[in-house]
Amino acid sequence: MTTPAGARAFFRKRFVAVGTPARAEQEQAYLKSDLRFYGASVPEIRRASADFARAHPDLTRAELRAIVDGLYASGWHDLRSASIALLGSYANLLRESDLPWLVRLVRSSDTWAHVDWLAADIIGGVVERHRGSLRRLPGWAKDESFWVRRTALLAQLRVLSRGAGDFALFARLAAGMLDEREFFIRKAIGWILREVSKKRPRLVYRFLREHRAAVSSLSLQEGAKYLPARMRTGLGLPAKAAWQLRDEGDA
Repeated sequence: MTTPAGARAFFRKRFVAVGTPARAEQEQAYLKSDLRFYGASVPEIRRASADFARAHPDLTRAELRAIVDGLYASGWHDLRSASIALLGSYANLLRESDLPWLVRLVRSSDTWAHVDWLAADIIGGVVERHRGSLRRLPGWAKDESFWVRRTALLAQLRVLSRGAGDFALFARLAAGMLDEREFFIRKAIGWILREVSKKRPRLVYRFLREHRAAVSSLSLQEGAKYLPARMRTGLGLPAKAAWQLRDEGDA
């Protein structure tokens, strides 16, 4: 049996070996976090998690949840990151019934670095495999925690980016959040619209045009970033986005 204490000892040994005080200080300042940092890089964290998973191919769902809870309760950023990477390595063990637990991890994260990883990759993976779980998103979208509301949006990020997913549901949830002043909500709306626009620009154009009076400038600029010139002008934006003008200036 693999214990939470054994898993913590494994990761602590790895991160003490590869982390640096300079990186730890830099990351803590960048994320404005109260957590402690070993200073391990994301590739090193992912590599350690992959090594752990290879060494424990028969880990049970109960063991996984106990290990993740233990790492999350540690107060170390790197260990929390490792726990999310482990959830990805053992994604086949996760069920729809794990979603309330995963959302509790979101609530306790208080940083986009963990919330977005959990929301888009881990929770998003469960939602994609268990389509019935989409019914949970409207409840999350009304949660008192803006991180949970952000999760309701990001839970479909990967599948929507591939040209699939339930865009109508996303549009309904996003429309209900257009009056929010929270940066991370406005950024999430724009981020998803931007990714959808790469394959289905008409969907994004129709959404932004319908809600043009209510959508924030941040969501609008992000969402319309890759729209064709005629669609951008139809939204009252310059035909070329700032990134296009910069590229032309560098040419």
